[in-house]
Amino acid sequence: MKKITAIVVLAVLLFAGSVQAQNKTGYIRVDEMVYLMPEIKKIDTLLAIYQNDSLPKTYSYLLTQYQRYDSIANDTIGQPLVVRQGASKQRADFLEDLQGWQTTAQQLFEQKQNSLLQPIYEKVMNAINDVAKEKGYSYIYNREALIVAPPADDILSLVAAKLKVTLPTPAAKPAVPKAN
Repeated sequence: MKKITAIVVLAVLLFAGSVQAQNKTGYIRVDEMVYLMPEIKKIDTLLAIYQNDSLPKTYSYLLTQYQRYDSIANDTIGQPLVVRQGASKQRADFLEDLQGWQTTAQQLFEQKQNSLLQPIYEKVMNAINDVAKEKGYSYIYNREALIVAPPADDILSLVAAKLKVTLPTPAAKPAVPKAN
């Protein structure tokens, strides 16, 4: 009977140990890791160029086309009625685009930003998955997504080491942009 009790106790302890080992949890601030990547400086430069060069050119084009069709639509002497009506419709379309330009520009900027950041996010996520496998983590949480969480390890330093990124000193941490 003592042998059976000892075996049961040993089995329970082994099972409890394996269950606890299976639930090793960690967390990371994914955006923080992304903004620590060296490639981010180049992306910031590309986004600034896009915002200062490409977007204003598009706005200028829309404005020029609006003015062109406006002058055609208002030219009662030189243009036949059918041409003026067509130009009036085109003018209205360009006016609508101009009026919604701020929203459109924001959407275009976000699309550009997402396309440039996607490879970095993939690289970080692959490193997180690798660290989780190597260190035996069952769960890795994105810290921003949780209000209450079980005790867990911060794996930022492990992921940074995996990506060969030097972490800044606490006083020099970069500001992580807030999601809109």
